[in-house]
Amino acid sequence: MSGSLREFLEIPYDELEELNLQAKADRMARKDPGQIHDDRLQYLADEKRIKAVTVCFTDLEGRLHMLDYDKKFLLKSADNLTFDGSSVRGFSRQQESDLRLGIDWPAFYWLPSDIFGPGKVLVFGEVQERDGTPYRADMRAKLKGYTAEKFAEDGTTFYASNEVEGILFKGSHAEQAYAETGAFEFISTSGYYHSLPGDPLRTFIDTSAEVQRAMGFENEKDHPEVAPSQFEMNYSYTEATIAADQVMLYKLICRQVANRLGLTASFLPKPVTGVNGNGMHNNISVAKGGTNLFYDGDGEEGLSEFAWEFVDRILTNALDLCLMLNPSVNAYRRLDPHFEAPNEIKSSAIDRGAMVRIPIGNRNSARVEVRSIAPDANPYMVIYGLLKTGMEGRLVEGVRSGGKILPDNIYDAIDHLCCSHHSAQILGPEVRDRFAELKKASADRCSRLLGSFIKPAEIQFHHEVTNQYLWNKF
Repeated sequence: MSGSLREFLEIPYDELEELNLQAKADRMARKDPGQIHDDRLQYLADEKRIKAVTVCFTDLEGRLHMLDYDKKFLLKSADNLTFDGSSVRGFSRQQESDLRLGIDWPAFYWLPSDIFGPGKVLVFGEVQERDGTPYRADMRAKLKGYTAEKFAEDGTTFYASNEVEGILFKGSHAEQAYAETGAFEFISTSGYYHSLPGDPLRTFIDTSAEVQRAMGFENEKDHPEVAPSQFEMNYSYTEATIAADQVMLYKLICRQVANRLGLTASFLPKPVTGVNGNGMHNNISVAKGGTNLFYDGDGEEGLSEFAWEFVDRILTNALDLCLMLNPSVNAYRRLDPHFEAPNEIKSSAIDRGAMVRIPIGNRNSARVEVRSIAPDANPYMVIYGLLKTGMEGRLVEGVRSGGKILPDNIYDAIDHLCCSHHSAQILGPEVRDRFAELKKASADRCSRLLGSFIKPAEIQFHHEVTNQYLWNKF
């Protein structure tokens, strides 16, 4: 069929950036969702070149799921979308499988057609119970609800930015093939900051950063990282739920761009023995009425007493949070002190082995950086857990000076989660236990002792890599 018979939506990158930045500004300003709902439906009805709307949601473990709805169907049925929750690990049991899928119309993105295909737009979904209330295992709903509640109480606004590292490997689907190959192949061994213009790593970074800018990320800098073929692309802080959405989009963009280049963008915490692993440092600040509550020019390291109490609460409850921040067998290889691992339960302005670092900041940028987070963690669970802990968690004096370390294996982290009253308050007892069951099921398929070398099972049964076929071959 001739291409001239089709006329699907294709928007230049500069126009995409304007559209997505405006949508982001509307979310930041908390524009009336009802008005945005009406505007989006009208736009979809008027724009004849759109064929489908991609509605995405994240499961309990942090995998992104996407459903493409025909635009005409969606316009008629947007308030009555359902899906089989029993097909999603960590969601409904078989006997309670049907779930609703609402649409968070403010979280709407226009997509670069050369990367995602022409004629599509993307919007985040909201997993709901049969009666339309937020689903208890939807971490995005918990984060969004918590931030909305605090803003309604007294205008408190939470901000976050994430530094997500990944490693680029030769070949498409290199992670799925690991069970057969037993090895990953780097595309570059240049190291930190070193990459020639136009080489495969730089081409990947440039292309991914261009897509991020077009989707309203407000990029700041990008560069190769310490490990061979490792990359990091940094972008500006934003409201907490938007920040978590951007983590999911960041990984989707990187995987899509890499696949188009015949490569694999991996976010395994420690895919290769003997080199630095991948992290997802999370920068957090709290504001009210436009004032950064974490800043005090006369305070220790420029932080307010409120900010230090926030830090102390996170450190006090670090063991309870560990599995939420490091949810895979492979993640505990990264918590190795020989590779700048942030496994010490303490805070520091300079020691990169500290769980919490205090970056240099000013009145606008004062923040705390939680470093002991793996990039395979559910960003909604991570940010929600850190915010709720920092604001409401138990506090022990003197904890920031250190003396304890995070677990070096997933079984200890599971035990800490299951015995924790605090984790039950964050996730709810049922969801906490369901999350622990999922993590133990994966761990039991791997060697209990990590040893020195990475085992195929910890890749094959990783929650971001495994599929039903591989899982059932065990």
